Amino acid sequence: MDTTKEQVMNRFNEHAAVYDEQRKKLIPCFDDFYSIPISLIESGKKDPSVLDIGAGTGLFSAFLKEKFPQAQLTLIDLSEKMLEIAKKRFNHEEIRYVTADYTKYQFEEQTFDIIISSLSIHHLSDEEKRKLYQNVYKWLNPGGIFINADQVLGHTPFIDSLYKQDWQQKIAASGLTKQQLETAHERTKLDRMSTLQQQLDWLTESGFHDVDCVYKYFNFVVLFGRK
Repeated sequence: MDTTKEQVMNRFNEHAAVYDEQRKKLIPCFDDFYSIPISLIESGKKDPSVLDIGAGTGLFSAFLKEKFPQAQLTLIDLSEKMLEIAKKRFNHEEIRYVTADYTKYQFEEQTFDIIISSLSIHHLSDEEKRKLYQNVYKWLNPGGIFINADQVLGHTPFIDSLYKQDWQQKIAASGLTKQQLETAHERTKLDRMSTLQQQLDWLTESGFHDVDCVYKYFNFVVLFGRK
């Protein structure tokens, strides 16, 4: 495991217990950020197979589960502590949990109808993102969809500075404590964001059809692709 991934794993292990309660304060567009991708997810099956990459505490999967109660979920994440929170969230439901690096893990002889991710892929290098999108395409069943709710780098330094300034102002007024704000800022040092256009291009290069950014709020975006 490279140094950055180990730092990400350790940081999220440390803050797993309080991760969910801070989400709405750290994501100014929280409601749209999760409700819009869920509204776009459709399946001809009552029990679609779903993979959540970088699943964390299972927050995104929980919203999907409300729409598809019989969905067959697989959650993969580096952080064992985050997945422990997910297990408590879903209680005794039959869900597969994988503690692993999803950039290296191989889902042998298993494919999915839906693959989702939220606020995880921006921790990867550009090359890892490109390779991951190729793997996601391979892991999907024909007609399957991929939705990534994540953060992107501004396409110019000035635009990126506007994104960061807006976020800093909004979380400063969110009610988080000084310590919580410092911790949030510290976590951003682990970010390795790419621009929106780069990621749309990589999805297209990977073979996805109907690639689009279906939602954007400063640097919070929802990306869509269909196999």
